[in-house]
Amino acid sequence: MSQLLVERNFIHYDSGVIKEAHDVSKPLVLRNVVLQRANAKNQNGRVYPREILMKEVARYRQEFVEQNRALGELDHPESPVVNLRNVCANITRIDTRGDDVVGDMQILSTPAGNIVRELVKNNIRLGVSSRGVGSVKNMDENTLEVQDDFNLICFDVVSNPSTHGAFINESVTPGQVQVLMNIDSLIHDFLSEVR
Repeated sequence: MSQLLVERNFIHYDSGVIKEAHDVSKPLVLRNVVLQRANAKNQNGRVYPREILMKEVARYRQEFVEQNRALGELDHPESPVVNLRNVCANITRIDTRGDDVVGDMQILSTPAGNIVRELVKNNIRLGVSSRGVGSVKNMDENTLEVQDDFNLICFDVVSNPSTHGAFINESVTPGQVQVLMNIDSLIHDFLSEVR
């Protein structure tokens, strides 16, 4: 029987991201966020087999990320439907790095996105949570294995993540993040003028 499956990861950001959060006219993009992890038991007691998770990531990339509609909400509703009134972020890139699913998360200028921006500006530790539907199988009394019918819905911004040790920008220095964000802003400004 399919059920709603939600998983959470912490987001970490550096001083470069905080500077960007102050200027609401510029897009705020959190880079290299660990969105999910395969083959590791999370705090919800679930394990996502690598083959199942990577198959869903490929589908999600094609159907949502590449079509610029990989929207996520602020907080984690108990629903398999993304409510546009509560959207705060859009995944603009998704990739894999070993067993980790990583991506770039643009914080939107929506009411919920502005709340996230303000929390980031105040250096509040936030998390990312995957939301999907599917069935699970007992591996032992404390561990559930996600099954092949898993369907990834989105990634939400939350206060309490479940995936262990999933942090943003672990391998990126503050200067690199600032340069990447400035390039994004320049491209955005250029494309706005061209239109």
